[in-house]
Amino acid sequence: MKKRILAMLCMATLILALFTGCVNKGEDAGSADGGEATEATDTAATEGIQASPEFYAEADLSVLNGKKIGITIQSLQNAYWAGVMTALQEVLEANGASVTIVACDDSSATQIGQIENFVSSKCDLIMVHPSDAAAVEDTCKEARDAGIKVMCWDDPMTNTDGNWILNNTDLGIAIGKLCGDFINEHYSEDNQAQVTVIGYPQTTILLEREEGIMKGLEEVAAGKYEVVANQAAIDANAAQTAMETILQKNPDCKVVTGIGAGAMIGADEALQIHTGGNIPEDMGVFTTDVTKQQLEQLADPTYPAKGIIGFEGSDEDTAASCAAMFAFILSDSLEQQNVFRGVAPITADNVEAISAGMK
Repeated sequence: MKKRILAMLCMATLILALFTGCVNKGEDAGSADGGEATEATDTAATEGIQASPEFYAEADLSVLNGKKIGITIQSLQNAYWAGVMTALQEVLEANGASVTIVACDDSSATQIGQIENFVSSKCDLIMVHPSDAAAVEDTCKEARDAGIKVMCWDDPMTNTDGNWILNNTDLGIAIGKLCGDFINEHYSEDNQAQVTVIGYPQTTILLEREEGIMKGLEEVAAGKYEVVANQAAIDANAAQTAMETILQKNPDCKVVTGIGAGAMIGADEALQIHTGGNIPEDMGVFTTDVTKQQLEQLADPTYPAKGIIGFEGSDEDTAASCAAMFAFILSDSLEQQNVFRGVAPITADNVEAISAGMK
């Protein structure tokens, strides 16, 4: 089994030295007792280790054997998180750990209670994907004071033993560059692409991602495109409705880029209906996240999906990398608190291989 896990770790050989991630913040920014919460550190100003397949392969997964692990995440309704958590549970149990995975449904108060329950049940390690990082800082400190290791997925928190973090500006730049390469291939200054950007500025990190997309586009394809619409939408239904409205005013808009899976899935549906499934070669949709539906649409020529900036690879790849992080933390061998995740493009060239590792 160890050989199988290591093989999964080594699959993501195309990982680039970029940063990435996916998170959806909640509204409750206060501490548990209503006092002032500890502020989370700004990721953009954070130093840390840049992860690679070789980095994860150094982890000794045998330290997971017999360990009790508690995991609290924002939501299990999100397809990305549901797939990754299923794969992570399989990896941990295959290596002898017991694991409990719960969702706080984007409530900081609920998440604080979940962390406290993990402390009471004497977990060896708690992983938190915070609804609000500042709101759970004090509770995570209490866990560490009780001798429990703590890891944060997504935010550079203070009261943890390790943070698996993201630079959303750089992720956005990678998305924008992938889209820009497509524009360069099919458009020119005399024949500019009409582009829609689907963002979500209500959430700070997703605004950073959107701003990165604009930087990447401009860096690669300046003068060859015009942004005809910039729409806020985070889920697929909202993105589809928005895109349908945009197409009524801009029927020649053929390029869409956005901040997540919802943007791709929704825009794909709208453009497929708009074209009757006859997708022209100069039509493309580019976002991030890695879900089964995105990969299916990427592999289907009747949809305009052309590229995804993914994370470690498939659900299995991400789960194996996360398990390696747990092993580093449990063995006190993580040299720096912050580890930046890598990303890689997923296109028609490698979508089949990535799909094979999805849950």
